Amino acid sequence: MYKLGFYVPASHLEAVKQACFEAGAGRIGDYDNCCWQVEGVGQFRPLAGSEPAIGSIGELERVPEYRVEMVCADTVAKTVLAAMIAAHPYEQPALDLVELLTELR
Repeated sequence: MYKLGFYVPASHLEAVKQACFEAGAGRIGDYDNCCWQVEGVGQFRPLAGSEPAIGSIGELERVPEYRVEMVCADTVAKTVLAAMIAAHPYEQPALDLVELLTELR
């Protein structure tokens, strides 16, 4: 089992979550579409060579974003990650994919 966490602008929140759910993320027992999200402000400065979806090269940008976390089974982790990246508006989304312990050893 993995936990996928990512940051996404408010404008694309639901579309990116839905892409992940359709790929198999967010299933816990007899529930689906499970996730946790919180709103915050992301900051970045596009450098030369980048193609930013938001902002301008060399200019510091602050954007209302959400931090979203959801679980996904080992068998769908790669598919979920690919779906999230394909649906995300950013050239390089900030994300983490963490393996979870399912039992104490």
